[in-house]
Amino acid sequence: MGHMSAPTLAEALARTAPIRERLSAVIPPMEWPVFAEDVAAILDLKRARNAVILAHNYQTPEIYHGVADVVGDSLALARKAAETDAEVIVLAGVHFMAETAKLLNPDKTVLIPDSSAGCSLASSITAQDVRLLRAAHPGVPVVSYVNTSAAVKAETDVCCTSANARRVVESLGVPKVIMLPDEYLARNVAAETKVEIVAWRGHCEVHERFGAADVRALREAHPGLVVLAHPECPPEVVAEADYTGSTAGMSTYVAREQPGRVVLLTECSMADNVAVENPGVDFIRPCNLCPHMKRISLANIRAALETMREEVTIPADIAARARRAVERMLEVA
Repeated sequence: MGHMSAPTLAEALARTAPIRERLSAVIPPMEWPVFAEDVAAILDLKRARNAVILAHNYQTPEIYHGVADVVGDSLALARKAAETDAEVIVLAGVHFMAETAKLLNPDKTVLIPDSSAGCSLASSITAQDVRLLRAAHPGVPVVSYVNTSAAVKAETDVCCTSANARRVVESLGVPKVIMLPDEYLARNVAAETKVEIVAWRGHCEVHERFGAADVRALREAHPGLVVLAHPECPPEVVAEADYTGSTAGMSTYVAREQPGRVVLLTECSMADNVAVENPGVDFIRPCNLCPHMKRISLANIRAALETMREEVTIPADIAARARRAVERMLEVA
């Protein structure tokens, strides 16, 4: 790929002008020259490599609206990964998402721009932990959140996302399930179903920071505020919210309801990305950044496509079992 000439700044600015205009509410146009050359180069590289970029809702706007082909929550990205006919998938998100894309596309090249983009939930549990849980609760099926490693997925019966967790739990038709690793998601689902849920003690380092007192303070400071919470938030936060749902659910709610003033209790960049599509809505932004999501940048997406690194691989025996758990989730969803 060394022969491909990079666009000059003037060329890049001209070619990316429509993107700059679209993002002007969240990225001041005077800042766009910082991004333009990488955006233009990535658009060229995608064509040359027959590549697609899948970007999670927590990616920054210049990635999410600038170079991504598919955007959404974990469930949407998993579905689209299963359908793509591109030869190369670049996952602008964290490592477990890239593994899920690889599980669903075993014969394609899946790249993650920074393999150290991890997840506090995924690192909170190991395959050995799951085996010990099964031994402690014989015959009880295990539901693993997609925010887990392929090795953990391989030890479980079915995966779920925050968007379909309750449906997956109830689809098993049993009185009791083990649900891991997010304690708060498990407790929030338990409040909505008659199924008994055995929870693990993992937490998302972004969502666990929100408290009920924060919600009350926000409402006091911003009369008429509509509060949307992610189900990885503590149950007492969910109880204070007007709506609880996945990142896709939050996006849909804002687009449909067009609240005058809203707060999304989730990762920072989510509000920026939804704001681009809903210019009439006033977004209050209490900012909790995911340090792992923010490891992904235009520069390392470009480098990934130039060098074809870092490639995601999964041992065959783990992949076969983990793939079954993901495919079962997609059947329910």
